[in-house]
Amino acid sequence: MKKRILASLLCAALTAGLLTACSDGADDKDSKKNNGDPAVQEEEKELTKVTLNEVAHSIFYAPMYVAIEEGYFEEEGIELDLVCGFGADKTMTAVISGEADIGFMGSEASIYTYNEGANDYVVNFAQLTQRAGNFLVAREEMEDFSWEDLKGRLVLGGRKGGMPEMVFEYILKENGIDPETDLEINQNIDFGSTAAAFAEGQGDFTVEFEPGATTLESEGKGYVVASLGEDSGYVPYTAFSAKKSYIDENPDIIQGFTNALQKGMDYVQSHTPEEIAAVIEPQFPETNLETITTIVTRYYDQDTWKSNLIFEESSFDLLQDILESAGELEKRAPYEDLVTTKFAAIAAQ
Repeated sequence: MKKRILASLLCAALTAGLLTACSDGADDKDSKKNNGDPAVQEEEKELTKVTLNEVAHSIFYAPMYVAIEEGYFEEEGIELDLVCGFGADKTMTAVISGEADIGFMGSEASIYTYNEGANDYVVNFAQLTQRAGNFLVAREEMEDFSWEDLKGRLVLGGRKGGMPEMVFEYILKENGIDPETDLEINQNIDFGSTAAAFAEGQGDFTVEFEPGATTLESEGKGYVVASLGEDSGYVPYTAFSAKKSYIDENPDIIQGFTNALQKGMDYVQSHTPEEIAAVIEPQFPETNLETITTIVTRYYDQDTWKSNLIFEESSFDLLQDILESAGELEKRAPYEDLVTTKFAAIAAQ
């Protein structure tokens, strides 16, 4: 994506240069007229580079990719440099170190960092997803699946302390199943490698993000039997955050960034899965449009994306309930320190 953005900017710069040269040699009057044109001035406005580190590159985050592909960040004066961190721990490290300006990850990472005593802690300013984005995949079709069916089975799970695993265990407990004694959960497989391990014969079930779940189905090696997003309820699964100092020093950038995201949210609320899939297709060159549409539809139907980016206190409380249930939280963090809603509220107007 970085290359695509830079290539587009280079092309625009060269085109602008050619037009300027022609104008200067042809007619000073036309040159002065263009210089006074607000549209031309807006086009020539220098963009501010913002590095965004995302926890993973997934169709689950469709509204963000809509904002990129539709040029909403450029409209807000932002040149976005999108980098994949491949895990919340790595994304958080990039933000804390200053390697990234903004991080996109599960908000549990901000709670951990805050409780460790960081002075310049990370603050969440926009929530993107309100459902878990993973699915339970079985080796055979199970039309009457019940969570009780996991008892005594081996499940390929996620990293201990990560949102996928904690939401999975939260659902188990809500259904009266003890994650420690009623089944075996393998948490030793790297993020993104569980689908391949399952396809090779490991485990009776696996918890998969997309496109892993759909790929297993298309290959006839697995079947989606449950949505963790539906069974866990509304959970603040992912949010955008930045260091407190960065937000304080760059409120206009944060507002512009949030405005662009809100435009992406508005788009997915007002368009069909087929239309959304067509827009974000360039973000996933290795996935065909039919598969992208299937995945977008799956997320669309379970009400994955909020209509706005406001991270409510009730959602933050539920997040900490899940962390406590997983034994990952010794002390609850204050909502007023780790969440700001002012940028999202303005963007939603």
